[in-house]
Amino acid sequence: MLIIGPYALNSRVMLAPMAGVTDLPFREICREMGAALTTSEMVTSDTSLWGSEKSRNRLINHSDSDMPASVQIAGSDPDMMAQAAVCAVAHGAQIIDINMGCPAKKVCKKLAGSALMKDEKLVSRILAKVVGSVSVPVTLKTRTGWDKNNKNGIEVARIAESEGIKAITIHGRTRACRFAGEAEYDTIAQIVDTLSIPVFANGDIDTPEKAKAVLECTSAHGIVIGRAAFGNPWIFKQISHFLASGKQLQKPTIVEIASTMTAHFKELYKFYGDYKGTRLARKHFTWYCQQHLSRPTDTIKAFNQLETYQSQLEAVEKLLKRPTIYEEKVA
Repeated sequence: MLIIGPYALNSRVMLAPMAGVTDLPFREICREMGAALTTSEMVTSDTSLWGSEKSRNRLINHSDSDMPASVQIAGSDPDMMAQAAVCAVAHGAQIIDINMGCPAKKVCKKLAGSALMKDEKLVSRILAKVVGSVSVPVTLKTRTGWDKNNKNGIEVARIAESEGIKAITIHGRTRACRFAGEAEYDTIAQIVDTLSIPVFANGDIDTPEKAKAVLECTSAHGIVIGRAAFGNPWIFKQISHFLASGKQLQKPTIVEIASTMTAHFKELYKFYGDYKGTRLARKHFTWYCQQHLSRPTDTIKAFNQLETYQSQLEAVEKLLKRPTIYEEKVA
């Protein structure tokens, strides 16, 4: 059983925080499908940019099914990071996650995200300030280094533990690699050997077999799933089942796929309103189709032209009448 502060997690499989993806509706779906922990989209440490109460709630809101509530913050100023953590806790956050892994240029050019790995003294100040500012557990997500010539993931991990971080997720690539190339599981294994706090492996884990192999080669305490969950929230229960039994869990049926899409989209409409909800549903529909339809292109194109939530839900319902398009992917 995984422990983060006072919280015991019911499996070793978690959802990675991802900007533009891990909003409350998506987190709830992943929780339902077995994710032991889900974390909010990355929020800036500049709380003046959090906007209205409505905007704030969309970013850091949690439901009863999404507990313990974990919120990820990003920034480079220790005082602002601490203030953001305090504000997030005031809005219900039970775990604060610090982003030192995002490779996006717009984040790194502000010396936030994975750019922080260039300055270990600043890393130490940020972690100390945030940990000291809140009573809830603070976790960290980072990478193996800035580039192939500056792989200081082990040093940053040591700093994190010394400053009171309760768990650390390592994406097995440098910032320069972004998402290209193979993940460095050997580096993750070295970090696991170095620390006494839980270490979670992240990167390229997209099947139950890969999850098992990564856990075995790294000895990580758990795994964090990112892009492999797009359109496939079933991956959490599939991995947990395989780790426990060594057997493959039956893939979702056509009815289950359509039912999950319908429930997911209804929550999007409710959470964002009809206009924004219908537009966000398009990218999720694309991901669901790419994962589970044998010939998705025309179906996706038609769906993306729909303007109302009613027409989108009707389109999902119609998929149930065309089961043959799923056979290659679902069988």
